[in-house]
Amino acid sequence: MTSLRGASRDVHRYRGRRPIAALGAVVLAASLGLSACGGGAKSGDGTFTAGHPEPDHLVPGNTTSSYAFDVIGNLFDNLVGLTKDGKGYNLAAESVTSPDQKVWTIKIRPGQKFHNGEPVTAASFADGWNNAAYGPNAYNANDYFSHIQGYAELNPEDENAKPKADTLSGVQVVDQNTLRVTLTDPFNQFPLLLTYPAFAPMPKAGLKDLRAFEEHPIGNGPYMMSGQWERNKQIKLVAYPGYTGPRKPKNKGVTWKSYSSADTAYTDLRAGRIDVYQTIPAGKVPEAKRLLGDKFLPRKMGTMDYLGFPVFDKRFANPDLRRAISMAIDRQGINKAVYNGDYFPADSLLPAIIAGHRPNACGELCTFNPAKAKELYAKSGGFKGTLELYFSNAQPTYYQWMQIVANSLRQNLGIRDIQFRQVPASDYLGMLRKRTEKGPYRQNWEADYPSAQNYLENLWISGANRMGWTSREFDDLVGKANRTGDPQEALRLYNQAEDVAIREMPMIPLWTWAGQGGRSDRVGDVTITSYATGLLAYEVTVK
Repeated sequence: MTSLRGASRDVHRYRGRRPIAALGAVVLAASLGLSACGGGAKSGDGTFTAGHPEPDHLVPGNTTSSYAFDVIGNLFDNLVGLTKDGKGYNLAAESVTSPDQKVWTIKIRPGQKFHNGEPVTAASFADGWNNAAYGPNAYNANDYFSHIQGYAELNPEDENAKPKADTLSGVQVVDQNTLRVTLTDPFNQFPLLLTYPAFAPMPKAGLKDLRAFEEHPIGNGPYMMSGQWERNKQIKLVAYPGYTGPRKPKNKGVTWKSYSSADTAYTDLRAGRIDVYQTIPAGKVPEAKRLLGDKFLPRKMGTMDYLGFPVFDKRFANPDLRRAISMAIDRQGINKAVYNGDYFPADSLLPAIIAGHRPNACGELCTFNPAKAKELYAKSGGFKGTLELYFSNAQPTYYQWMQIVANSLRQNLGIRDIQFRQVPASDYLGMLRKRTEKGPYRQNWEADYPSAQNYLENLWISGANRMGWTSREFDDLVGKANRTGDPQEALRLYNQAEDVAIREMPMIPLWTWAGQGGRSDRVGDVTITSYATGLLAYEVTVK
């Protein structure tokens, strides 16, 4: 899915992603520029070093963390990859086709090998998917396989019940290089779903000893492990000499160095101790722009922040109240005050980089208009009692903009009794899952894959959204969009569904993030994409 790189996030497909611990400011290196040697790599050895937070897991099906994707995306080739502009292309696959969007035939490019010499076959993908989808394994990416027929049999509603099967009935190995995948319903976004790291293949050797595989994954991608995972320190990758795919590395290897503080990582970038950092802390961006010059690497993002309402609480059931709160928030003012004016105030439920985004789709409901907000607030009957605002402690910027939101609601709507509920990042997701929040809360989304469906269905669909909002009209439109074989018709239907959610406003879109990274003098051709691919390590050249 998409992707925010190296910054914290609290909610993503309703799973926790490992947040950066904001450990406070650190003393900056004395040097005003980047030194010529960096990253701990030996000068002239052709490798480079990139910084990021520590991954949670390295088994592809057991993580939803972009920090793990940094590594996994280099070790494995999925069936489908993403171009720099977010388009799908055949990677390990030769073709992915379907006559009806429900039964898919996948031809696998012959001649591929895992890093241990084991051949990559259709069974390699089937085995990996079955392992990730099997409920008792409790893998983090388990429900990404829910579109595939047979998923329910592997994941009984009663978690204590024994599954009726241990393999997905909808995944059939036709021959060594052919998979036939049957979905529960037609789903035209399936090829894009296959770009998600959980759909990587697994070698038989890895499935025999998953504990050893976690410490030294064996992939089929352009890089292979060099030694074991050095926990909370680094992960070393070197170019795999037997790689036959389209992502042949232009360097000898990359070391992913782990950081618990974004400020420390930025300091090391400036000092030349690492060569690439994908997300510079917002407070350091003005300095980074000035000091890094052309080594400062900005990019558009697909990550959005929202303010969700617990509409299961009758105090928030009136859409006019929710609309009033939306129009009382000065998005551009917050952007300037907190994010240096670099973020993009929301005008849609979708970010601009996603096909289906319509400029100003949200119209006046996302426009700062205190007078109209007061009018709607009065029409709704107002709000009585304490208004509690929920957010995690993962980043100091969350508290900063929540303070501005609170001041806006006091000044523009007259809501005086406002309290902050700053929740430890480790507890935030659990609170939202249990629906124990008593007021508006910060919601974040980064795309699993670049599709309007990935935002709309996962954030707003009835029965699965955090808000407790239900809309048969919205659900039907998304379902129709998923089933059609016409991409343009799908976008039209997704947009109609978006209009329903905007009209009801159970969750307010706030702004889209800006990606701001940097590089050292040692490296060139550094591309950090807006999607789950993040840094294209294989393209980096080393001086």
